[in-house]
This record gives sequence, structure tokens and C-alpha cells, in this order.
Amino acid sequence: MMLVDTHTHLYSEEFKEDRTAMMQRAINAGVTKLFVPSIDSSYTAEMYAVAKEYPENVYMMMGLHPTYVKENYMEELAFVERELASKKFYAVGEIGIDLYWDKTFLKQQQHAFQYQIKLAKQYHLPINIHCRDAFDEVFEILEQEKDESLSGIFHCFTGNKEQAIRAIDCNMKLGIGGVVTFKNGKIDQFLHEIDLQNIVLETDAPYLAPVPYRGKRNESSYIPLIVEKLAQIYAVTEEEIAQTTTQNAKTVLGF
Repeated sequence: MMLVDTHTHLYSEEFKEDRTAMMQRAINAGVTKLFVPSIDSSYTAEMYAVAKEYPENVYMMMGLHPTYVKENYMEELAFVERELASKKFYAVGEIGIDLYWDKTFLKQQQHAFQYQIKLAKQYHLPINIHCRDAFDEVFEILEQEKDESLSGIFHCFTGNKEQAIRAIDCNMKLGIGGVVTFKNGKIDQFLHEIDLQNIVLETDAPYLAPVPYRGKRNESSYIPLIVEKLAQIYAVTEEEIAQTTTQNAKTVLGF
């Protein structure tokens, strides 16, 4: 089975000691395409180094993460724009709004999100959305910017069925990861009502490890655990989950 991890922070400090072994475990598990989101300019050197080391497996995104939107966010957006103009990326991300930690920079987060959606349209790239405690704020901008040129992934989707339908209506795939295996994750209760054509796989490693690794470091080799859970939810084979979600990822991310 060829599998795709559409969202993994491979350059994270948490992989510093065993990144080579971790990558080999992922490849051995069939996870041969790994998409890495950008956070801000301070992380890009590490991201570029990992992508250079694994040119057949690692695909980069470029964007400013909402929790890194601070006083200097316009400088960071200028950096994003320069990088998009000079290198190959597969999405603008991760971008969005996060009101979980801090609401201080909400207006700046909103501006940065909309600005980067426009960059995605300019460069004919999909977007990768980060949304935490901010569904209303994200949809306000997303539905305003919705058109035939906009597509992407609603990363780490944890909303309800109505929010899932709204995201899909904006031409977004739902990024499904470890949360689907949690007893209190809730998305497993309605996911079978969402067409499998709208689902892609992700880990968000090193965060949100699936059961039975919940609370420990996550990694891309755990994608088959997501496949196993989705096969149960959709009452289909694991092969069908793998084939469909891989094709969905190809469709949206253009690899």
C-alpha cells in the first residue's frame, strides 16, 4: 500500500536524535510521500535540509503559522512571498487562525490568513489550514475567498458534521489523523456520512499520536493505524482506504 502523510513536522527537534531511523520506519510502513508544513522563517533552514536529504519522499509547503503571527508578521509574510517566488512548494501552509493559546493578534491572524490565501491563488497552489478554537473566524474568510481556483486541506479536522460539510463546500479535503482513534475524538461518530473522496491522511507528527501511542511522540509510520480505524468506520478494506486517500492527496497536492 502506498500511503501519504499530508502533514508532518519532520524537522521538529523531537526527531533530532533518530530522524533517519524514523524516516526509514515510515518508508517501510508504505508512507513514501510526506508533506511538511512551514511555521515561520526561523524553521525553514531545517525544513530545506530534510527535503534535500529525502528528495523522493519529502514535499514542502510554505506559509506563516497563525500562532507565530506577532508584531513582525508583515516581515514574515514578505519572507513567505519571497520563498514562494524562488522555490518549489506543494501548498501554502500551514495557515489559518488559532485562538486557543492567545487572542491578542486575532486581527493580524485574520489578515495573514487572507493574504496567504491570495498568495496561494497567485501561485496556483492549494492551502493547508490550521484551525483551533476558530471555526467561525476561519469560515468567515474561507467562504469569502471561495472560488474555483481555491482548494486545499483542512488540517487536523476536529469539527462537527456541519463544519465538515462547510469545509468540503469550500473545496477542502479533511485531514484525518490520530484524533479519529481517540475515544473522545467525536469525528468517528459522523465520518462514515462524509464521502471518502473528501478524506486525506495525516499525522501532525510529533503531535497527536494515535491509539495505542496516544500521549507519546507521533511519527509518520503510524499512518497505517489511521487507515485501520478508517476501514472500520467506512466498512471497507484497508487497501481501499489507502488507494482512495492517496488519490485524494494527489488530486489536491498535485504530486
